[in-house]
Amino acid sequence: MKKSLFVHSAVALAMAAPLLAQAESELISGSGSATANLDLRVVIPRVLFLGVGTGSGTPLATNAAIDALTFDYSTNPLDVGTGAAAGTITNTGPTPAGASIPVRVFGNNGQVTITATNPAVLTSGSDTIPFSELSVASSNAALAAPAFGGGTSSPTLAGRVTNQTATWTYSYANATVPSAGTYAGRVTYTATMP
Repeated sequence: MKKSLFVHSAVALAMAAPLLAQAESELISGSGSATANLDLRVVIPRVLFLGVGTGSGTPLATNAAIDALTFDYSTNPLDVGTGAAAGTITNTGPTPAGASIPVRVFGNNGQVTITATNPAVLTSGSDTIPFSELSVASSNAALAAPAFGGGTSSPTLAGRVTNQTATWTYSYANATVPSAGTYAGRVTYTATMP
């Protein structure tokens, strides 16, 4: 019984052998040349990366740090509401310092779109400053900064790949005289790609 099972198994394996994946080969007897083919493949995953501030560095990686940019009028309080620049501008992120933030976007599957979303106002308790008092400009037209409040930008791509860096510089218009306080609001940038 065992011998019969062994013979049947051996016959089944021998019959299945031609169906198994094998490298190509060719045997030539006498003159001539032998050829064999090999298929090569490269697998490139779909990647989408957006880094603003600390997370914009290389290598591309997830970074949970959220930078904070502060326009502080403590050293020049009489300039509040005059359009003058803040006496101190601090940035908890990397260089470039001040009101400038490094940005990088990378995508390899078509046109990337970046959208900015934020609340309508910065708040300090019940007091507010309109987000429209803030603006942002880019050092690279190929990676324009989207306007606050739902603005979008479409970074320049080569073929179906986007790989752009820029420095986005933020400004505070200082056109109103709000109540004393520390006003805060967050802008969220979202990158999408087909």
